[in-house]
Amino acid sequence: MNRKGLAVIAAAVGAGLLSSAAIAQEITNKDKQSVIGNVNIAPVTQDKLNTADKSTKDFLLTNGNYAQTRFYPGKQISRDNVKNLRVAWIFQTDVKESLETSPIVVDGVMYVTTSFSHVYALDAKTGKQLWHYAHKMGPITVYCCGPNNRGVQVLNDRVYLATLDSKLMALNAKTGEVVWSTNIADPELGYSETMAPTVVNDKVLIGTNGGEYGIRGFMRAYDAKTGKLVWNFDTTPENSVGVWATKDATGRDMHRDIQAEKDMLAKIGDPYAKLGGGVWQNPAVDLATKRIYFVVGNPSPDLDGSSRPGDNLYTDSLVALDLDTGKYVCHFQYIAHDVWDLDAVSPPVLLNVKGKDGKVIPGVIHAGKTGHIYVHDRKDCSLIRFSEAMVPQENMWTLPTKDGARMLPGANGGVEWSPIATDPAQELAYAINLHQPMTYHVQSSPYPNGKLWLGGAFKVIPGEQQSGNITAVNYNTGKIKWQVKTPEPMIGGILATAGGLVFTGEGNGKFAAYNSSNGKELWSFHAGAGVNAPPSSYMIGKKQYIVVGAGGNTQLDYKRGNNIIAFTLD
Repeated sequence: MNRKGLAVIAAAVGAGLLSSAAIAQEITNKDKQSVIGNVNIAPVTQDKLNTADKSTKDFLLTNGNYAQTRFYPGKQISRDNVKNLRVAWIFQTDVKESLETSPIVVDGVMYVTTSFSHVYALDAKTGKQLWHYAHKMGPITVYCCGPNNRGVQVLNDRVYLATLDSKLMALNAKTGEVVWSTNIADPELGYSETMAPTVVNDKVLIGTNGGEYGIRGFMRAYDAKTGKLVWNFDTTPENSVGVWATKDATGRDMHRDIQAEKDMLAKIGDPYAKLGGGVWQNPAVDLATKRIYFVVGNPSPDLDGSSRPGDNLYTDSLVALDLDTGKYVCHFQYIAHDVWDLDAVSPPVLLNVKGKDGKVIPGVIHAGKTGHIYVHDRKDCSLIRFSEAMVPQENMWTLPTKDGARMLPGANGGVEWSPIATDPAQELAYAINLHQPMTYHVQSSPYPNGKLWLGGAFKVIPGEQQSGNITAVNYNTGKIKWQVKTPEPMIGGILATAGGLVFTGEGNGKFAAYNSSNGKELWSFHAGAGVNAPPSSYMIGKKQYIVVGAGGNTQLDYKRGNNIIAFTLD
C-alpha cells in the first residue's frame, strides 16, 4: 500500500471513523489485489432491473433506476443516526485520476470504474477485490474534459462498459473476461466514451462524446447478446436548421442575426455532418410507453456560430425516441444556435409532475447549465415550467467577442453533467451547482480534422470569487425551497434517501449528509481527495451502506485520488 493510502486510513482512524478490523481488512485487500476471483452472484434479470426503484438490497443502475430518480428507498441511515456513520472499508484503485463512477451493487458484489476505463468487482461488504479489468487503449484516444468513466451496467451475467477509445464491451460478470467488443466510432475523428451504458430489453443504449471535435453525435442501441448494432439516431439531423428561434426556453432574446445566418446557409449548406451534439449521460427509460428521454450537448465549434447557421438541431435539447426502433418522438430545444457552451448534459429524470392546469401527469425534468430546472410533459416534450435560477445570471445571451464578453453562468454551469436526485414525496429535486464567472471569446477557425474545435475560449475571470451550492427545488412550483452554499464550484452528483437525507461531496474532499427538507448539515467526512462522483446506497444483511468515489476531477482540477469509500453505522 502506498503512503497516500496509509495517510487516508490514518486520518480516518484519528477521526474515530475506521475500526482496527477495517484497517486489517484494508491492508489485506491491497495484499491480494492481484487475485482473480470467480464471483458467485445470481444473474440480473430484466424484471429485477424494472423494479430497481423498490430494492434496498441493490443499486442496479447508474442513477438508481430507469427513471433516474436517484432516490434510495432504504431508511436505516436516518436523520437521527447519521451522525454515527463510520467508514466500513476503503478500496484503492490502480488509477489515480478523475473519479466519477456510480457504484453498481448486485447481490453483495460492487462494480466500479476509473478513468481510462478500468473496471473492478469488489465484495460490497469488505471492499475485497474480486477481479479487475484493465482496458488496453487503442493507439489514438482523444477526449474532452478528462479521461473519465461513469460506470457500468449489469444484465444477466454480463457487465457492460463503454471505453474512452470508443468501444462497447461485454464482460463476464463472474471473472471480468471480455465476452465481446464492438467499435462504436473512430477516435481519430474525435469520438470517445465516458458515459455508462443503459441496458434494457436486451438493448445496450449508448451515446457519444466529441461535441468539441466536430463529430456527428448519436444515440444507439446494440444487441446485448452479440454487440451488433440494432438502431442509430443521429442527434444532428440532415435538416438541422429548425425554426430560427430567437429566444431561449425562458423567453429571453439571444441576439441572433438571423439574416446573416440565412445568407451563410445559402452559401455553405446545412452543417449537420460536423455539428457536434454529443450525449454525455444516460437516457431515462419509460417502460410503460417504451420511450427513452435523453439530452444532447453543444454544437461544434462551441463558441463560433458563423460556420453553423440555423438552430443546430438537436443540440442543447431534450429528445425522446421509441425504445424498440430509435424513431424520433419529440424534442425541446433549450438554447438554439448555442455559442456559450451551455449545453444540456445532466441526465433527465422521469417523475409525475403537475401540468399547467395543476393536474398530475407523467413528466420529465432536466437541470441545465443555465441554472434552471426544466419541467416537461412526457407526452410531447413541451415545457411546463422552469425553476428560479439556482446560480447568478448576468448579461444573459451577450454574444462572445474577440476580446471577451462577460456573461454568467460560465460555460461549466449551473449544473454540469452531475446527476440530480429527487424525493417525490416532498416534490423536491436536488441539484449541485457551479458559479464560475467567465468571459466568452470567439475566434473563427476551420474544421481541424478530429482535433479540438472550440472556435474561441471561455476564461475564468481572475480575482472573481467562485463557489458552489446544493439546491432543493420544488419542481411543481419552480420555487427554491433551500440552498446551501459551498466554498468551491460543485461537480459530481447527489443521492436522496428515504431516511430524509441527501448525500453529496465537494472538490475539497468533504463528503456530507444533509437534512433533505431544510438543508441542515448533519454529518461530514474528509476523504483526502475531491469527492466528485455520485454516491450509491445498498444493504448487506441488515446493514445499510453509503458508497462514493473520492478521486477528484479533471474539469475543475480538484485533488486527485483513487479511493472507493463505503460507510455504515456502528
